[in-house]
This record gives sequence, structure tokens and C-alpha cells, in this order.
Amino acid sequence: MNTWGVPGYAESVELGSGASGRVVLAVHEETGVPVAVKYLSESLRTRPGFVREFRAEARLLGGLDSPYVTGLYEYVESPDGAAIVMELVDGVSLRTLLTRESPLDPEAALVLLKGSLLGLADAHRVGVVHRDYKPANVLVVPDGSSKLVDFGIAVDSGTSVGVAGTPAYMAPEQWTGAPASPAADVYAATATFFECLTGHKPYSGDNLAELALQHVDAPVPAEEAPEAVRELVRRGLAKDPRERPTHAEEFVTELEAVAGAAYGPDWEERGRGRLAALMALVPLLLPSARGAPRTTTDTARTVLSREPGLGWARSWRPGRPGMLVAGAAVLLAVLLTYGIQHTPLGTDPQQAAQALATTRAQPGVESGELIAPPIASANSSPPPPTSTVSPSLSPSAPATPGTDEPSASATTAPAPAAPQTTTPGAATTEATPTTTAPTSPAAPAVKDVAVSGFRQTGPTTASATIDITTDGTGPLSITVSWFTGDTGGQPGTPDGASQTFERSGATQYTLTVDHTFQGKGCYWTVQATTTPAAADGGASQQLLTRGCVIG
Repeated sequence: MNTWGVPGYAESVELGSGASGRVVLAVHEETGVPVAVKYLSESLRTRPGFVREFRAEARLLGGLDSPYVTGLYEYVESPDGAAIVMELVDGVSLRTLLTRESPLDPEAALVLLKGSLLGLADAHRVGVVHRDYKPANVLVVPDGSSKLVDFGIAVDSGTSVGVAGTPAYMAPEQWTGAPASPAADVYAATATFFECLTGHKPYSGDNLAELALQHVDAPVPAEEAPEAVRELVRRGLAKDPRERPTHAEEFVTELEAVAGAAYGPDWEERGRGRLAALMALVPLLLPSARGAPRTTTDTARTVLSREPGLGWARSWRPGRPGMLVAGAAVLLAVLLTYGIQHTPLGTDPQQAAQALATTRAQPGVESGELIAPPIASANSSPPPPTSTVSPSLSPSAPATPGTDEPSASATTAPAPAAPQTTTPGAATTEATPTTTAPTSPAAPAVKDVAVSGFRQTGPTTASATIDITTDGTGPLSITVSWFTGDTGGQPGTPDGASQTFERSGATQYTLTVDHTFQGKGCYWTVQATTTPAAADGGASQQLLTRGCVIG
């Protein structure tokens, strides 16, 4: 394991880790400023494309001067490692908050939406599109304010970069590989707002194809939101990007007008107070509760250096476009699930393989990155002659327990003279490229199993979120078992049958599993194990049921 550390910082504890790297809590020794240091993983550091994009992300953050976006202190690179040193946000992700308390009061949800929209507005103002707005990328601090994090797949507005993002929050045009636009960020922010208001995502397809079809063609479920904010939901989730606010700043203006009319001039103060009350229930999850620094780092060459404190470097029938996207999504799901490597002419096969290896867009996955070439739509035109792979580690997402892994993106486009391919639902063209039949990959080593969320959803029901990280894309089994008892700290007796899930084709998986308990114990426990076994044997989490809590 690489023990290289950024010079001049005293590190204490690890705040989060994943296949892309790890984030640690540290203090700048000269000034005493607490920071979060994100290290690019050793396996990715040896690949020039990943280091290049990691460096590009640092430059992008350095150009964003916003109180609503996590700030950059410095980027450090040496022959032994690469790291981004950033502002330490003493908060938890909105995903963690929603796992513990959902749905939220409308005023609290409006405050969260406004804060992160202001972060998007500052990015849009300098021509940057985030592309991966979701609850895991919004950090909520104890006073009820919020910050936007994770610009790992952000691009310049108008850039044609293929399909990338987290499927549950992707705008219809993102599924077709349309050029990046601020309107897509507005859509994702509204989808997150809807989840805050209702406790569930606007669309919940059973597979990738169904989810794509719903985002493109299904009616906007605005009637499920409180009546006062339904028009905001309709506007933000409009299928046609021209019918949405064109950028986040415009949406903030609409939000303030609606909130003021519906809830009075003090809506923001009340909403922030309610968020602060919720945050008071999760103090042990804050980075400030993790302990004091106790080690120092090695020496290394520092570039792009900036000292901390000196500034932030229902019933519906799909239409033709929806059917085209759904058909293409079926093909995409097959490619991602079974590991078929589709390499367009002019594309580096190794880069394409890297893109497939890092995806988490799989049927049954609660959330994750979608990484793929653009999907043809009814009105799409051929992309420009480029061939790039742009995966990168985000600066802040792993720093909070319960967050999703950072997103990556990949763009593979054919050379101008390459023959066109056949897309499901579209006219047949002249030729199809050669595809390589999948081989049987070896079983991977399981690096980490974690229960990132476990909550009671009813008198006898619960939901658990399981995260698995491996070092390869071979097949593995995930077994989820349930227990109930009356003694805290002990699993108790098995409750019902275990559930086993088979996965392959990726290095990171997220599962959300529901269970109805038969036992009457006050403590419920979920346990996750894998085959091959994880180095730590697996993970478990216990909760005290609401029926046994003495109020």
C-alpha cells in the first residue's frame, strides 16, 4: 500500500475511501487550518488519462470562487502520488440525511434546493456544467446551509461528451448524449428536490431501459409533491430543456417567488432551523468528531501550490423518442452487464475497457454512474471525431459516510469515415462494427463491503443500502441476511431467509434491499457478506426500532 502523503500536513483519520481513492482529515501544519485531502488511488495513478483528469478537476475547482461550492487549497503531485487539498466541510451528505429522515418539510427542502442551486449558478456563470447533481453531492452543515461538491465529471457548457451521470437524476437529453447544458443540472436538482419532498425518486424503473424510458417519456409526477411547489417540480422536470429554467440562477428566482407566496417571508429562516434541528441528531457523523491529527506526512514535490486560507484556487404510453432511448438503453445494459466490449473505429480499446470497468450502472443498482457512448435519438447527429476517456475522482463526495462513489465519464466517438452502426428502433444502416465475445473473467478480490444506510420504513419493514468495491469486474455473489433480538451490539436470531444477488462487469456496486421482519425484537440487524469473501469478512449495521424507543 502506498503511504505517500502531502508534505506540510498532519493527517489523522480516513473520512472515506473507494476504488478511486481515499479522503483523509488533516491539518495544515503552518497555519493550523483543517482540510480534507483526497488521494488518487495507486491503481489509477499509473494511468496517465486518470491523472490528467484528476489534475483538470483541481484546475476547475480553483477557478470557482463560491461560498456554495467546496473550495480548493492546492493540487499536489509527485512521482509517488497525486492529491487534491480542499476545504473541509463539517457536514454530512443530503443522502445520509434522507436515509435518517425522509421526507423533509417543504420549507427545509426549499432551503436545501436554494443553497445548492446557488452553487450551480456560480458554476454556470463561468460556463461549467456539473452533470452529476444528486443527494450524495450536496453537503449539509450544522446550521442548515449546504454546499455543492463533486465536480469529477463536470465539463464546459455546450461540450459533447456522451452519456454520463447518475441514472436516477439524469435529464432526458443526457440519455441521448446531447451537449452538456445548465438545464440538465436544473433537472437533476429538481429530481433531488422531489425526493426530499416525497421520500422517493421521481422515477424508479426496475432496469436501466425502463428508467431511461420514464425519464424521457413518462408524465412528470408533480401531483405527488405538496400543492404549493408543484409548479416548480413541473418546470424543473420538463422533458424539453427549453421548457425548464435555462440556468440555476433563473430557477432560484422562481423558487424564492413561489416559497414567499406559499409560506411567507420567513420561510427560509424556518426551513434552515428545521434542517439545523435534524443535523443536531447526527453529530458523530461530522468530520469534526473523527479525532485529532496524530501523524505527519512524507516529503514530495508540490505543484500548483496555494496555501490554505489565501483563497479558493402513472398510466402512459411512450412516444417514439422514448422508445428509441429505451431500446438503446437495453443494448447499453447488455453491454455493461455482460462485459461486451464495443470499440468504435478510432477508439483506444484499452480506454474503452477502462470505461466499462468503472461503471456502476446495472439493473437493480439504487444509484451510480452511467458511463457509455452517446445513445442515438430521433434527431441526433453524429458526434465530432474525438476519442477520450475522462474518469476522475471527485474532491468531496467520499468525505462523508453514506455517500455514493465519485462519478466518472467516458466519451468514445467514431472517426468521420467510420461506418454507422445499427441502433434499436432506428433505421438500419450500412455496417456494424466487430464485437468481441465476452470471456469468463476471474473472480475479483473484494476490497470493501459497507452498509451505508439502514433505516426503518414501517412498523415491521426496513431498507438497507449495501456498497461493494472490488479490484476486478469478474462475477461475485452478495448475500444479505437479517437478524432480530433484544440485546444491542449482538445480531440476535436470523429473521427470514437470506437474499443473494449475483453481480459482474463492474468494480463498484450499490444495492438497496428491503425486508419485512417477522421477529418481535427491539433491535434489527442487517449483515452483508460476499463470495469471494471480503478481507474484513463483510459488514453489518444495527438499529433500535421506533417501537422500542422511549420518547
